[in-house]
Amino acid sequence: MNLIYKSTRNNEETVTASEAILKGLANDGGLFAPTTIPALDVSVEALSKMSYQEVAYEVMKLYLTDFTEEELKNCINKAYDKKFDTTEIAPIKKADGAYYLELFHGSTIAFKDMALSILPYLLTTSAKKNNVKNEIVILTATSGDTGKAALAGFADVEGTKIIVFYPKNGVSPIQEKQMVTQKGANTHVIGITGNFDDAQTGVKNMFADKELAKEMEAAGYQFSSANSINIGRLVPQIVYYVYAYSRLVAKGELNNGETMNVVVPTGNFGNILAAYYAKNMGLPIGKLICASNENKVLYDFLTTGTYDRNREFVLTNSPSMDILISSNLERLLYKIAGNDAAKTAELMKALSGNGVYTITEDMKKALTDFYGNFATEAETAEVIKELYDKEKYIIDTHTAVAAKVYQKYVKDTADTTKTLIASTASPYKFTRSVMNAIDSAYDSKGDFELVDELNRLSGVKVPNAIEEIRNADILHNTVCDKEEMVSKVKEFLNI
Repeated sequence: MNLIYKSTRNNEETVTASEAILKGLANDGGLFAPTTIPALDVSVEALSKMSYQEVAYEVMKLYLTDFTEEELKNCINKAYDKKFDTTEIAPIKKADGAYYLELFHGSTIAFKDMALSILPYLLTTSAKKNNVKNEIVILTATSGDTGKAALAGFADVEGTKIIVFYPKNGVSPIQEKQMVTQKGANTHVIGITGNFDDAQTGVKNMFADKELAKEMEAAGYQFSSANSINIGRLVPQIVYYVYAYSRLVAKGELNNGETMNVVVPTGNFGNILAAYYAKNMGLPIGKLICASNENKVLYDFLTTGTYDRNREFVLTNSPSMDILISSNLERLLYKIAGNDAAKTAELMKALSGNGVYTITEDMKKALTDFYGNFATEAETAEVIKELYDKEKYIIDTHTAVAAKVYQKYVKDTADTTKTLIASTASPYKFTRSVMNAIDSAYDSKGDFELVDELNRLSGVKVPNAIEEIRNADILHNTVCDKEEMVSKVKEFLNI
């Protein structure tokens, strides 16, 4: 059966999976969401005997129904190859009573690799399927990790160009160096003098700009997105929750059918939405524990039913979560409103207008799957040190936000259900924050000295992603105001 996708803001706009991947964003600015969430049609027992690639096929074939088996398997096998530094692509470590799903063993050492390593193949396959002759311009905003993972995925991919905007002073030094040293004639990286929400809003506005689209078309280009607003980013993220559950069953840590809770450090809401989709496919997930840092807009929303972005933007040591407009929440709103596009459009209009919306009582009742809480900067540092002292296991700042919120959840509920924590980035990506949490004396050392100290303390090999940027040349040094984003895109494309 072919799965159809509709805009969250207009039920009249329907597309196939490949069309949704190509477009990225709907014509009205809405996101593409499946009209129904398909049920898993393979048993957990069967999944537990499969490789990551095989599980990926069983999950993704249900969403990408206009791809042939050969096309989809080709995309999967090209993406999940030797670029991962562990034989098990997403290994699980047990520490302090929880299971940490390590999603950072790809080429850019963050969970974005899990989806962004496959997106270029899904996109170029979609272009061929739909007889697209234009060159595809990937336009994306990043809070730190998506940018590098997208750049690495699309570098020198024929028929594509990629432009990444990031907040100049809102990412870690290693995140920035990973991006600005990126090779590839088709890559372009631009820092903006603003925050991530400014970058994301600018990108969304360009997608919605009809005049710009005409100019692009005339020059032989069309935009697509690598952010999690693209369904081609979201679907591959569902895979690792299904895979993790099947692994825990295979290892005897869970009984088949036993409920598992999931904790996700959350900014743009894509990663936890993928877990929600996995639950709705029939995976035995209990609570979806949404962990925020001090930019706790999602915690407030889950607690009150009111989303309010009118607040101070806090720069934290978990910068990939420094977000006040969580784009993927729109897909959840659409689902809990009973796929009511008019209602979703009304809420999104309120958000872009006065920055606030409140959901209905019925929608609030549909949020019972979720629990929200947040961790302060001090709490995040404490949990890194605590886990290191107790288990000699070192986690990054984003994973630490999740670990602290998990502790709060257990204290609030006394729920002892076995729990999976999405470990979304390598501690090597945030060495200064991580090492300072363990001992403030480390702060006097340079960034790459800290890498070596982390290696000594953890016994974990320094990833290639870090080694290759130690002495790499800066190739991208453009910085602009948010008002100049369109002109910088035109300049790069010579239009």
